[in-house]
Amino acid sequence: MLARFAGEYRALSYEELKGFLGNPVALTEQGPSGVEYQIEIESVWDDAPDHNLRVLLSIDDGGLRAFAPMMDDFIVGPDGRFVGD
Repeated sequence: MLARFAGEYRALSYEELKGFLGNPVALTEQGPSGVEYQIEIESVWDDAPDHNLRVLLSIDDGGLRAFAPMMDDFIVGPDGRFVGD
């Protein structure tokens, strides 16, 4: 499920991803097993303002996993290219 969300957010433009700076998103989605998951998405400057953005994604089931959620991230430059891919 985390990979699906990462793919969806990787498809957004740099400008759209900037909208998550200081404005993280928390979503709730039910998985195929019926378990409800919380997904959080946040953008932060990776190195300097108006330069590369690091997009952080995490998912947990609200149980013990909330203390160590599964995480993913990617970095996108102002030109829309991914850094480190």
